[in-house]
Amino acid sequence: MGNLLEVRQLRTAFRTEDGEVTSVDDVSFSLEQGEILGIVGESGCGKSVTSLSILKLLGRNGYIKSGSVMFQGQDLAALSEKELEAIRGKDIAMIFQDPMSSLNPVYTIGNQLTESIRLHLGLDRKETRKLAVELLKKVGFARAEELMGQYPHTLSGGMKQRVMIAIALACRPKLLIADEPTTALDVTIQAQILELINTIRKDANTSIMLITHDLGVVAEMADRVIVMYAGQVVEEADVFELFDRPKHPYTVGLMGSIPHIELSDEKLSSIPGTVPSLRDMPAGCRYQARCPMAAEKCGEAPPLVEVREGHKVRCWFANGKKTHHDFKQVVQL
Repeated sequence: MGNLLEVRQLRTAFRTEDGEVTSVDDVSFSLEQGEILGIVGESGCGKSVTSLSILKLLGRNGYIKSGSVMFQGQDLAALSEKELEAIRGKDIAMIFQDPMSSLNPVYTIGNQLTESIRLHLGLDRKETRKLAVELLKKVGFARAEELMGQYPHTLSGGMKQRVMIAIALACRPKLLIADEPTTALDVTIQAQILELINTIRKDANTSIMLITHDLGVVAEMADRVIVMYAGQVVEEADVFELFDRPKHPYTVGLMGSIPHIELSDEKLSSIPGTVPSLRDMPAGCRYQARCPMAAEKCGEAPPLVEVREGHKVRCWFANGKKTHHDFKQVVQL
């Protein structure tokens, strides 16, 4: 299978009153047809900005500074706004992070769902409504006809998220970007949303970028995983490889903070310190101030290197034999 999406050396910056701030720095990854790629990391690490960069939804002050975003042979970073409008919602769709604020409160669910169908598929009014109702049924609404005339304020968070998924699926996109699709939802609704996303992948062979801070969701859903820290990719691996043999100290720290029922008597590990400010990034390794294994060498910026087939790590000591279990006592407070 060939790559549907290839992001290469992407740098995204924002203009601020204090000058330019680079939010995504030298990020590269690829995504195959039908694959689920998990992107994880703390808040502010660049996950969402990376996804927004793909569709150039960066607002007035954001822009792609360098790099390419190749999608089916086209560099999206080089396309005009008009050219991108033909791709957004049709070939690439996005489920945004907050279902509570993603729907327009003054339009009915039917109006918002049929908008992209009319824009991209050119169906008449009757066919458009029929497809919209079918989509609502597909995402689990029994009374889909009735829902078409309702307004967003009448729906729960889980219902709004399912409407957002229906809108994203309207034109059968080749790539679905799901940005924290289960945030602020209770665990029962979370499970339903994740099952729905998995069904979408299986039924339509849709590629999915799943952005989350929840490693449990990644373990259940993803084929490959990218770990981001301070705007950079610090580790990339097959999901089984990542959980069995995490190499970067940051990934190790994240793994150590996951509760395990069989280790309920042990104190959970935590990562000391905070993510550095984008306005004042340290020289060298960006994780060194929080890293239990930091050494003089970390004053130099480490490259992202392949330590095993398909397993890349941005750490000077990535080729060592230490694993998550070896680091456990070191990262524990």
